[in-house]
Amino acid sequence: MTGGPQRARPDLVELILVRLPLRRPFTTSFGTETVKEAILVRASRDGAEGWGECVASAAPRYGSEWNGGAWIVLRDLLVPAALAGRPAGVKGHRMAAAALEAALIDLDLRARGESLASFLGGERDRVPVGVSLGLEERPEDLLDEAARFVAEGYRRIKLKIEPGRDAEVVRPVREAFPDVPLSVDANASYQPDDAAALAALDPFDLEYLEQPLAADRLLGHADLQAKLATPICLDETITSAAVAEEAIRLGACKIINVKLGRVGGPLEARRIHDMALGAGVPVWCGGMLETGIGRATNLALASLPGFTLPGDISGSERYFARDLTEPFVVAPDGTMAVPGGPGIGVSPIPELLDAAVVTRESVTAA
Repeated sequence: MTGGPQRARPDLVELILVRLPLRRPFTTSFGTETVKEAILVRASRDGAEGWGECVASAAPRYGSEWNGGAWIVLRDLLVPAALAGRPAGVKGHRMAAAALEAALIDLDLRARGESLASFLGGERDRVPVGVSLGLEERPEDLLDEAARFVAEGYRRIKLKIEPGRDAEVVRPVREAFPDVPLSVDANASYQPDDAAALAALDPFDLEYLEQPLAADRLLGHADLQAKLATPICLDETITSAAVAEEAIRLGACKIINVKLGRVGGPLEARRIHDMALGAGVPVWCGGMLETGIGRATNLALASLPGFTLPGDISGSERYFARDLTEPFVVAPDGTMAVPGGPGIGVSPIPELLDAAVVTRESVTAA
């Protein structure tokens, strides 16, 4: 695989904060979201443009980053460094850095006429996709949602769980759909002494249990995995290829969720894929309720050969009445097309973008 595109400096970088209402509330152990708020990064040069999306949320609940902080670090540190062609020297802030890196790579690849999937080493023009279902107050609502997405062809159903709402959440779905690949996501809401409650999930034949413990509990996850038949998949823990390698060596996980924004951008995401592929550990592409900009980037990543499990790359209509780009659609066979055009292969539709904008700010070279 190649390293990075030959980076030319952008002339201008624009930060755009957008808000899109979700079609229905999405509840996890972190809370309930009714609106998708995201920072889009538009890098331009000589009339061409590239796009990236920051996957942080309005508040730092999933991780330590949030949109208010990401805006500041992009505007005051990361973007000025990119415009000057120098390293930013910023520690952390991976979601902000990932959005800028994605936009700059997109800009350069469009100029070269090469797709992001091709640049990353993707081998497929369609990828299998799954869907993540939030917590519901009524079990019948969750069953209705699961039935709808199974009927639409999704290859995997993922259920959110939390302490006190785990086995009883999974049981009716598994009974209704005994042959559908099923997984659960705890979003780091359990403690090491909850092993018995989590072991109660073993009889449901789950593909994996995602991130049961806090992100920094590598040894805790290794100890827990030794007590469970269900494979553990790590999400929030995996912030780099180095952390992923240590998690695998410690036996803290058997599967890895790769979120491009969480690890700092497309290049680090590819490093994690390459390391996991060499270790024989399957990976899949996680989602953060992205707009079409982030969704296109995720699809390119998921086209790499090590992404053997369906990712959380649901169709646009799963979350939005109208996406910012042309909608992404799940085929009846549970796959989605990987954009084949230059760069990420999509751009926001101007009138839809304008309708969603909260604020925008341009940063130019000094």
